[in-house]
Amino acid sequence: MKKIGLAIIGLGPASQPHSKSLLDLSDRIDVHWAASRTPERVQAYQHQFPFRTTTDLDAAIQDPAVDGVLVLTPPSSHLEVSERCFAAGKHVLVEKPLELTLDRAERLVAAAQAAGVTFGVVLQQRFRPGSLRLRQALLGGEIGTVQAGFLSVPWWRPQSYYDEPGRGTLARDGGGVLLTQAIHSLDLFRSLVGVSRVIAADVRTTDLHRMETEDYVAALLRLGNGSPGTLMATTAAYPGYPERIEVIGTKGFASLIGGTLRLTFLDGREEIIEAEGSTGSGAGIMDFPHDAHRALIADFVEAIDDRRQPSVSGEEALASQRLVSAVLAGGKGVQH
Repeated sequence: MKKIGLAIIGLGPASQPHSKSLLDLSDRIDVHWAASRTPERVQAYQHQFPFRTTTDLDAAIQDPAVDGVLVLTPPSSHLEVSERCFAAGKHVLVEKPLELTLDRAERLVAAAQAAGVTFGVVLQQRFRPGSLRLRQALLGGEIGTVQAGFLSVPWWRPQSYYDEPGRGTLARDGGGVLLTQAIHSLDLFRSLVGVSRVIAADVRTTDLHRMETEDYVAALLRLGNGSPGTLMATTAAYPGYPERIEVIGTKGFASLIGGTLRLTFLDGREEIIEAEGSTGSGAGIMDFPHDAHRALIADFVEAIDDRRQPSVSGEEALASQRLVSAVLAGGKGVQH
């Protein structure tokens, strides 16, 4: 099988798990460029990874050896950088969220569709073994008909995190805890049980942070089958705890805490899939293993080979961003 040629655009913290994954997948992928407009980031990256670097984004994008591009820049630049990739006929894997606003996210997905390329989004929690097993159990009816679902993301970020330029602002991040941190778990939850309606939401910034956007969200939801659902997400829960998804079914109960899944059935059976490592729930924002990133990138490469869309397609990510917007609208804006 011919190796897929890739380029990385954006060498901030998000590039770390991706670059480690690309090294692991070197039998299937050739990384031709790692690019950033910031010389200091290029220099720091050169000390960690062996890939050829440049500050010329267009040189990386236009290289004929490059089949696809990993766009790991801040959300405010995703549309512009991706459109340059589409114009060059490149496949794109873009970091979450799609873009700053729902309108720009919709424009990005439409541009990818018009270009006819493979387009994926980095929402890697779907690829954890526990997540995959829970999806299988739900699809197979193993825990019966879903009666209720709960999503909790009790994370922590210190004020120093939000003191960095642009953090927690609409101009750079597009939103607060829901779009920037909890979107991973929200996307997984939505993909597992569906969300048909936001009944009510409380959106606010706690006294623990000075920031433009929200650090606390709670919402009442209707799931895909009409059952009740609840959501709570925050970056004000010191020192940060693993996110959890819980599902009540007519035949059993599923609990996914971090990456660890526990299935308990009414007939007395139990199944546990243990996860290793942290989930980035505390001050160490990159404190998690890169296994799920590796699986997501492998799926993206297979999608290019198979001429299909990846498991986390633009349309799937757009559905999750629409849900984020609906919850925030239900909260009537950020309250202090």
